[in-house]
Amino acid sequence: YASIMIGGRAAARCGVGTVMGSKNLKAIAITAQRNLQLHDPVAFKQLVKEQIDAYRENSVYQRHKARGTTYGADTTNILGVFPVKNFRYGRLIGYEKISGREYENIRTGDFSCYSCSARCGKAHLVTAGPYAGTRGDGGPEYETIWAFTGPIDSTEIGATVAADQLCDDLGLDTISTGNCIGFAYELFERGIITRQDTDGLELTYGNHSVMITLIKKIALREGFGNILAEGVMRAAKIIGKGAEAYAIHVKGLEPPGYEPRTLKSMGFNFATSNIGASHNYGYSAQEVFGKAVPREVDRFAEEENADIVIYNQDSKAMPEVGIICTFSMSWGWYPEIFGKMLAAATGIDQFASIDYLRKVGERIVNLERAFNVREGFSRKQDTLPQRMLTEPIDTRGAPGDGQMIRNLDKFLDRYYQLRGWTPEGIPSRQKLEELGLDFVIKDIPTPNE
Repeated sequence: YASIMIGGRAAARCGVGTVMGSKNLKAIAITAQRNLQLHDPVAFKQLVKEQIDAYRENSVYQRHKARGTTYGADTTNILGVFPVKNFRYGRLIGYEKISGREYENIRTGDFSCYSCSARCGKAHLVTAGPYAGTRGDGGPEYETIWAFTGPIDSTEIGATVAADQLCDDLGLDTISTGNCIGFAYELFERGIITRQDTDGLELTYGNHSVMITLIKKIALREGFGNILAEGVMRAAKIIGKGAEAYAIHVKGLEPPGYEPRTLKSMGFNFATSNIGASHNYGYSAQEVFGKAVPREVDRFAEEENADIVIYNQDSKAMPEVGIICTFSMSWGWYPEIFGKMLAAATGIDQFASIDYLRKVGERIVNLERAFNVREGFSRKQDTLPQRMLTEPIDTRGAPGDGQMIRNLDKFLDRYYQLRGWTPEGIPSRQKLEELGLDFVIKDIPTPNE
């Protein structure tokens, strides 16, 4: 789970840095002459103005510009969806110590992705405690705040800044890193591993200094860190002794800081995502923020929300090919202005159609799925960790206490039906032809429909 670093930002999920490393590729630099010729520069300029005006008038944009994602722990703990102790609990006791207000108190400035006016990245400086003097020039963002608190049951804000900066410097995906360390802490608690296995380290909950040590060991593949560097799925197989039961992953990818049992559409997205447990594959804003698009959602409902999971996945896939920030989808201009911008830039009028853009997203998801099927994936891989299916969540007083995933099979039946896939989760010939993906039919086993 090595990352590709771009300034203070990271392309980190799914081990893309590992792929570069395997090719002995250190970096990629891009130069351009910047002499692009727009099809309709007047219309494009007007659309840019509309985009900027939409931002300025949008309260979500203003709030995100001011806070970034540092207030995420407030929202998720109140909802009972903040995973703690390797996804056993839905709320962190004492989370107020890592609240957005606490991060504001140690903030030193803002930074942005290239040419973005939002500047939602927030830099920090730890001013007190055991990590005093530690700078966080690239964050942390919500996912990292969670990854270095919830999994080890810690509320040490300084440790989150230190761990985030260390992962950036060493090139590690913070989500997978935090999950792997939390997995190890539970194994230690249960006696599956001991100090003999951990190079003498005491993996007791709340011990954030050991977490920092493990991050270094993982990056250097040193001692016990060499096992954790494999990710929880492979590490569990190496460790054995029942460790597989505590390896929380989907298709080998460790999940982000959202509890599937109390955000069920998010959980079913994890299960069906072609890359595994990624919130950015089909983020369920309807459940987290109450966004009533395309409709209101009961976050504890199951197969009834299969259409919402599909909507979110297709809607997220399409803007990625436009290199659009995922947050901009809530800033008051997407997707209408985006489509018109594409049309003005290229002269291809169909880009201005929202229906066409959504079809692009559906085509992407189906093409990814066809790739997975060709490589041997099927319904069997569209699942969640046994913990989500058999253990009710303890939200420690927050909403959703006692929830668990009860109808995964019913959800998959409905999801596949709406997708136009077979009961085994394979895109049908009819669906592939409808999407113009005829060329992949020969590579996957589809019924002759």
